[in-house]
Amino acid sequence: MSVLLLTHRACLGHDMGPEAPECPERLRRVVEALEAQKFSTLLREEAPLATREQLLRVHTPDHVETLLSLHPGPGETIRLDPDTAVGEHSTEAALRAAGAGVAAVDAVLAGGVRRAFCAVRPPGHHAEPAQAMGFCLFGNAAVAVRHAQQVHGLRRVALLDFDVHHGNGSQAAFGNDPGVFFASTHQMPLYPGTGAAEERGCGNIWNLPLAPGSRSEAFHQAWEGTILPELRRFAPELIVISAGFDAHARDPLAQLRLEEEDFRRVTAAICEVAREVCGGRVVSLLEGGYDLAALARSVATHVQALMDA
Repeated sequence: MSVLLLTHRACLGHDMGPEAPECPERLRRVVEALEAQKFSTLLREEAPLATREQLLRVHTPDHVETLLSLHPGPGETIRLDPDTAVGEHSTEAALRAAGAGVAAVDAVLAGGVRRAFCAVRPPGHHAEPAQAMGFCLFGNAAVAVRHAQQVHGLRRVALLDFDVHHGNGSQAAFGNDPGVFFASTHQMPLYPGTGAAEERGCGNIWNLPLAPGSRSEAFHQAWEGTILPELRRFAPELIVISAGFDAHARDPLAQLRLEEEDFRRVTAAICEVAREVCGGRVVSLLEGGYDLAALARSVATHVQALMDA
């Protein structure tokens, strides 16, 4: 069964300025990598705009209305924090990024595809219910999870995050929701400073921080030794992945030492659990990754693993 690829050229329009690591070229390189012949069987659709209703399932009304009311002019940016800004075309990009996750959930749960990848930006896992931060405006993956719960009636959804930075926004959204299993590997210490193993939410949070310099063995021990066995016990009806690739050894913003093969292996392992517990249903959304060549190769490896599952 084919994998669905959701993206939109509007996501290239989000521009936080010439020095920002989270830049339009990231998505250009990803999309270019996914145009290779081996990806010709991907089903391709444009990401729709998320609605206010969909965003309000995760975010406060003040946060949503504030972001939607910002209208920088050509060449202008409005800075929300030291790392996060919006430009002239950021609003549409952010709405498409969140809307992609919603559309991917709809497609996977309708049964036409079993897996979907959302090649979108800005990323989302740092956006808290009331605050944009860490390059993120809306919680794209969190919005997708809430859509699965509230529109499709799923009682157990898993959100798995292997970005090198802890998904504080996702944890903030679901820390009190026993119907969501949230698990993350991430470097610690590192931005945003959350994600200690002791942060357990209502018993539904699994944080496995990794020391700077950690390599494949520690990463896979965390996933295969702890997260995936707990995931099987939780038995989700859908798995959503916050797929960040900044744990790559070449990434300039962190110090984990993973390679493309590590992303293939963890993706395949997640898909294996999905086959066992939820009919193979997986929705993946792009998060970080700031070395352009490593990001493109890693995404290609991840999507190939989704196709091979």
